[in-house]
Amino acid sequence: MKNKPISIRDVADHLKISVTTVSFVLNGKAKEKHISESLTQKVLDYAKLINYRPNQIAQSLRTGKSKILVFMVEDISNSFFSKVARIFEDLAYEKGYKVIFCSNENDDKKSKELIELFDFWHVDGFIIVPSPGIKNTIASLIKDNIPVVLLDRFFEDLDCNSVVVDNAKASFDATLHLINNQFKNIGFVTTISDQTQMKDRLSGYEKAISDHDLKSNILQIPYNEIFKANDCIKDFMNNHIGLDAIFFATNYLAQNGLQFFKEQNSTLLTDLGIMVFDDHDMFKICPTSISCITQPVYEISSKIMELLLPLLQKKETTEETQKIILKTELIIRESSLMK
Repeated sequence: MKNKPISIRDVADHLKISVTTVSFVLNGKAKEKHISESLTQKVLDYAKLINYRPNQIAQSLRTGKSKILVFMVEDISNSFFSKVARIFEDLAYEKGYKVIFCSNENDDKKSKELIELFDFWHVDGFIIVPSPGIKNTIASLIKDNIPVVLLDRFFEDLDCNSVVVDNAKASFDATLHLINNQFKNIGFVTTISDQTQMKDRLSGYEKAISDHDLKSNILQIPYNEIFKANDCIKDFMNNHIGLDAIFFATNYLAQNGLQFFKEQNSTLLTDLGIMVFDDHDMFKICPTSISCITQPVYEISSKIMELLLPLLQKKETTEETQKIILKTELIIRESSLMK
């Protein structure tokens, strides 16, 4: 039979003092409440002896603070999200917070279920890469004065703090780099999406193409059919004979594309100009190293904390919100240089 958890009352009963006194000592308020050093030490020694551990859920209900944050991304295995999450974890720990990580798979049902669960657990705040249809769920958190910072994308008509990069300019500059290196028939592979980050990446590509009187060649793959990306890219290449460069809007699309190129015709990896939004470790070690747009992961993590910390320390979260837009960097490697 499982032993009953040791409670704060067990400590109080054994020492024949009040539960309130024990609570003050264990929460570091002994000096403030004028509890003697000898009694304070007696409580601490006994708590250590019996291996007392506070009930964090009960404590959070009592104090209103759990010291836990939720970091919800699209896919925690994605190199960009995992790097940002890892850096943020260290920043949060320095401020006394623990972080729970989860993936919503860009699925509204899963997003809502996870948010509802963690809200029930009384976590102190959320960092969310939102799926397309959870605007009202985010709005409800804000209305309830729960700190929220959106990452990577945002809702244009929702007043919420966010940290993003300038996707349109990054995509424009990357496409312009390909054009300046004599690529004139450039394909753009992306997902079908109304989310801000994907719309902006597409618009940046289209603007650069239009500004130079070139023809746009766009493949949009449904997000829930990414597993068919190789077949989609194959059909796209067959229907667009003469493409001399491909710009992938995400690194996971690029991984599918590079795999297809290698299986179909290994010379495509050297003959085509290739550009990717978001770096990946494998891009550096490919036989032809892959050019990419890289996002400032440390700065993103720092800005999230800068926005979130004041919200965590205030009773109201309805003050003026901020949308922080950061610059990206274009990493030039072999794949995008003139052939």
